[in-house]
Amino acid sequence: MHVVDDHVEVSETEASGGVKGQGVRYVLAISLLLAVILLSAIWIVPALLD
Repeated sequence: MHVVDDHVEVSETEASGGVKGQGVRYVLAISLLLAVILLSAIWIVPALLD
């Protein structure tokens, strides 16, 4: 981080403020899969019981 004229310039790593990991991808994939399974069960089970 360094000051240029009247503003501060930071690198890409400093601006992101953390590690860019793969964890978010897995959380989103698992959440989507669970949502599809749950909504399918809510729709299919009553249809089978009729």
